[in-house]
Amino acid sequence: MTPSTSSTAATTRHAAAGLSAQGLAPAGTIHWNLLTPELMLAASRRNEGEFAARGPFVAVTKPHTGRSPNDKFVVREPSSEADVDWGKVNQPITEAHFDTLLADVKQYLNGLDELFVQDLYCGADPATRLSVRYILPNAWHANFVRNMFIRPPVNELAGFAPNFTVYHAPEFQADPARHGTRTSTFIVLNLAKRTILIGGTRYAGELKKSMFTVMNYLLPKQGILSMHCSANIGSGGDTALFFGLSGTGKTTLSADPERELIGDDEHGWASTGTFNFEGGCYAKVINLSAEGEPDIYQTTEMFGTILENVVLDPDTKQVRFEEQSITENTRASYPLHYIKNHVPNGRGGHPKHVVFLTADAFGVLPPIAKLTAEQAMYYFLSGYTAKLAGTERGVTEPQATFSACFGAVFLVWHPTKYAEMLGQLLKEHGSQVWLVNTGWSGGAYGVGTRMKLVHTRAMVRAALADQLNGTALRTDPVFGLHVPTAIAGVPSEVLDPRSTWADGAAYDAQAKKLAAMFRENITKFGGAVSAPILAAGPQG
Repeated sequence: MTPSTSSTAATTRHAAAGLSAQGLAPAGTIHWNLLTPELMLAASRRNEGEFAARGPFVAVTKPHTGRSPNDKFVVREPSSEADVDWGKVNQPITEAHFDTLLADVKQYLNGLDELFVQDLYCGADPATRLSVRYILPNAWHANFVRNMFIRPPVNELAGFAPNFTVYHAPEFQADPARHGTRTSTFIVLNLAKRTILIGGTRYAGELKKSMFTVMNYLLPKQGILSMHCSANIGSGGDTALFFGLSGTGKTTLSADPERELIGDDEHGWASTGTFNFEGGCYAKVINLSAEGEPDIYQTTEMFGTILENVVLDPDTKQVRFEEQSITENTRASYPLHYIKNHVPNGRGGHPKHVVFLTADAFGVLPPIAKLTAEQAMYYFLSGYTAKLAGTERGVTEPQATFSACFGAVFLVWHPTKYAEMLGQLLKEHGSQVWLVNTGWSGGAYGVGTRMKLVHTRAMVRAALADQLNGTALRTDPVFGLHVPTAIAGVPSEVLDPRSTWADGAAYDAQAKKLAAMFRENITKFGGAVSAPILAAGPQG
């Protein structure tokens, strides 16, 4: 094997043990912990993509332009078997199939001309962070993980000892009969061997989300809640969390110029406070504009940013952010420090406010509501948002999506474990919880209009600044939610969704329809949900 040393300092980035501990003896060149400029030069040399105007690197991941949750497996083995919530999310695969797949992936990687290794930390809390070694065939994927995770100081690399290893083989196709997979695509976690195998897909999101799944398993064992949320800090030192599924505004609302960003996606809540898992952000950029989201837009004009599946103007190489001919799920990956107002150590205090975000395409949920402790548990377990009509074949009206804890596809334990931990932390630290609808007003999708970002920002800022304390609240007759009647900068009619509909009776029918969906969804938890929490849900 030939280690790459592109500068005199590069030798300090090489682990003395090489890749022998990972069972690899590559015939080609190994590029150890290259920096972003080196990785981008390599990506260009290898024709892995192209540069957009002002320097970001554009990669296309077709045919996979999103995660493949149905191809994710967890190895069923004695040390973790009793902990895992087995089912559609955590599909079991045998140890024998894993061992065969691992051996074949290693053989494949050993035969490549080049490999890129990145040694990184997952978790900003030194007491609980993981040391992760990524072994990848592509330079742009290596820069992606370098953007997304925490980069150790150079003087720590020579002695870096990984306690988790990710083998990435995007062009390797699994054989379901031989490897026990569903298709040629695979994301396989072996919690006992602290190993992840990813292949058959170029979509970079699998590289970060697989480690999030690992943290979702390990941290609760240490009494730490792992959360699919963004986090920021106000000028007074007050921390806020933002839970939400893709498209609800989690990244947008947390990247607030008036507050410092801790992180945009994955965090832990421990006895000492909150901390980011990552060292970067992975923002959705469809229809991104400099006016609407200036901080995020700025990162898409910076060298080192990775843009996934965006379309470039052939003449100017400018990004056409409105273009979704490849996918609607266009993404930007960039280091956290590309956001001017960020928290360098990735840590914050116990959250004073917690925001649950939903994009209600039915157009009936209020734009903001103050939740009781029981309602907080109900809506956390529900994890509601809605798919839009027309986004999938055969979808002609909004479809409710319920993802427990706002991240069911990343959970390993049963969802009620995370909910119980959150409930205890909210009670212990007196955090106020808000439900914020960033979806539709004045009618369902196709009739109404999307909630204006300026109004949502005004509502969230007022809540986080404690300006809604003492504000008169009305109780929504269908959902039982407590809704402020006046917020500065927000028209009063916006706060009452029924008043924005031309036909009040149509609103009533739609609201009752969604309420019934909530009640049907919560039944899947059976007797695991207490009567007070059940009573906190929609009753209309």
